[in-house]
Amino acid sequence: MAPKKDYRKPKRPPQGKKGRHHKRTIPYARPKIDPSLSPAFQRIGTPEQQPFAPDPFQQEAVERLKTCDVLVTAPTGSGKTWIASKAIHAFRADGLRAWYASPLKALSNSIYQEFREEFGAPQCGILTGDRKENPDAPIIVGTTEILRNQLYDAMHRGLSLHTDLVVLDEAHYLSDPDRGVVWEEVLIYLPPRIRLLLLSATISNAEEVCAWLERIHGTSIRVVRSQERPVPLKSLFLFPSGLVTPLGTKKGLNPKIKRFLKSTGGKKRRPEKIDYGRILRCLRKLDLLPAIFFLKSRADCDQALKSCPPVRKSEETKRRLKRNIQSFLKDYPHLREHRQMRPLVNSLVTSHHGGQLPYWKVLVERMMNQGLLEAIFSTSTVAAGVNFPARTVVLFQSDRFNGHEFVNLRATDLHQMIGRAGRRGKDRIGFAMVIPGPYQNPYIIHDLERSSPDPLMSQIRINFSMTLNLLLSHTPLEVQTLLRRSFAAFQNRDSGRDLWVSFKRHLDFLQETGFVDDTERLTFDGRWASNLRLDQPLLIAEAIRTGAFDHILPETISAGLAPFVWDRDQEVDLRADMAPDLSPVEAVFHKMTAHITPIQAKKNSNGFDSPPLMFWPAAALFMWAGGASWEDLLRFVPITEGDMASLIMRTADHLRQVAALHETHPQLAAVAGESVGRILREPVYIV
Repeated sequence: MAPKKDYRKPKRPPQGKKGRHHKRTIPYARPKIDPSLSPAFQRIGTPEQQPFAPDPFQQEAVERLKTCDVLVTAPTGSGKTWIASKAIHAFRADGLRAWYASPLKALSNSIYQEFREEFGAPQCGILTGDRKENPDAPIIVGTTEILRNQLYDAMHRGLSLHTDLVVLDEAHYLSDPDRGVVWEEVLIYLPPRIRLLLLSATISNAEEVCAWLERIHGTSIRVVRSQERPVPLKSLFLFPSGLVTPLGTKKGLNPKIKRFLKSTGGKKRRPEKIDYGRILRCLRKLDLLPAIFFLKSRADCDQALKSCPPVRKSEETKRRLKRNIQSFLKDYPHLREHRQMRPLVNSLVTSHHGGQLPYWKVLVERMMNQGLLEAIFSTSTVAAGVNFPARTVVLFQSDRFNGHEFVNLRATDLHQMIGRAGRRGKDRIGFAMVIPGPYQNPYIIHDLERSSPDPLMSQIRINFSMTLNLLLSHTPLEVQTLLRRSFAAFQNRDSGRDLWVSFKRHLDFLQETGFVDDTERLTFDGRWASNLRLDQPLLIAEAIRTGAFDHILPETISAGLAPFVWDRDQEVDLRADMAPDLSPVEAVFHKMTAHITPIQAKKNSNGFDSPPLMFWPAAALFMWAGGASWEDLLRFVPITEGDMASLIMRTADHLRQVAALHETHPQLAAVAGESVGRILREPVYIV
């Protein structure tokens, strides 16, 4: 029997209001600019090459530094490093010395290379923890933590820091919740005779900072301010249709954007898969490349590469790309098979974040600075001081992760990110482009862009390392006087009292545990423990003095210290099928945790945090110190290669601290020193 025919009308595709068949709109397929943007887009291009002429604020800063301390507050990319360079030239001409401190090892390495080329290699040294080269040079570049530690040592010996000029780069880190304490300590401890140059992004309370420094040092300090960006900035909004409009005006958000947001209901939509390749194609057609895409997470950055197709390249670009990559790979051959080499070469894009190998990030930075990449996908690390400009910065969210939760961006956060838009000497105009999405609030971006920068606020807090090191050279009453000099006490007199109360709590605990005696002076154990300038000095010191690390081997001392390094609450499941014989490291781990359990319990009962210690970092360092390959290590411990590199590098920092105990613990110090050499090898570290 023949099947029964269906005489119903076939279904038609949905129709619009005028009866036309509805067609699926391809996002960003037809880029078009709003007519009001024509003047801005006509400025796109490279300015004529002219001899460098310093801006008035740069000249003013150099001139004022001859007679007083100087705080320079200016937009990102405005040329603050030039001021430091000229100042160092002037000091060296008089036979004086300089110390340049920055917050990032990568930035310190970059500045060091610049200074070697400018002043000559014999004149320059670097101290970052990872690198110690020419430490007696008249020009030292290093991290702010190293400078703080040198001040501790100088106070202990009753000496003055062996320098005449200190440059504190990225001085707005004074307000950083995690590391601001180090900046504040440096400013408190610096002798008044040392000339001070502070280089900061724009801040709203520069005069307050200067008033504080004048009070504690008794010297004159002047603010040199620049509000002008070296390259003008225009903020844009990219509609899904491909239309590009201004983000807003002085009166508020662009009405077209308001209507668009209203039409979407202003609801938090489910995250959609973003086709970054289409956005790149749109930017390419509008001549808005190269670009930095700021994304929420490392995973988002890496995933974005998958939607970026290969691009056509000129023969000249192909030759330059090949020549630069091959030259780099001669020194760093382990990067040849890097998982992101293909998108870098074929699509001219890559990602840049803390989850990557240090030298891969160096390659990315070089390729971008030489104009060989169209885009990078980055977390906020690029915004924090690395010289990494682009024509356009692309923003996908108006919030950020503060280490615990997502919160709205602050004005300083936004200014740091969009400060990368527009390359001095390469662009006549830069752009910040806002992309709509479930985590984007254009109202916030528009308001923050026009907001005054955030004021600097004290972040000083007492910890055990600070307490031990201050007691090396000060009585408790002298420490109380020092704490009255803090920025916290200047901003709020109650904060000074609270700091003293906190110091007394730490002092009492050190007395209870035998690191301080009844006369409030360091005991023998307290003196050597003060050299452990780490996050958990007491726990490591307790492990050492109770014998947990006696007769330990080089491959197991790194395993014993690694659990103190990992400060995130992230458990990792080791792949049992890949596991070597872990009995030696298990014995060390259990012995060490047993030895420190009493002091951990005492810390907790006294209200001091004592983080949980996990086994997997110990297993990872045991395997690595034992000679495992990088590939096997990452298969055994499934974390990102950047996190693994960070774990190894920070463990090396801890080992160096223990290796410095050669006078009191010579055998342990020697083993720790040998272990450093075992774990600092390719691809984590290249000499």
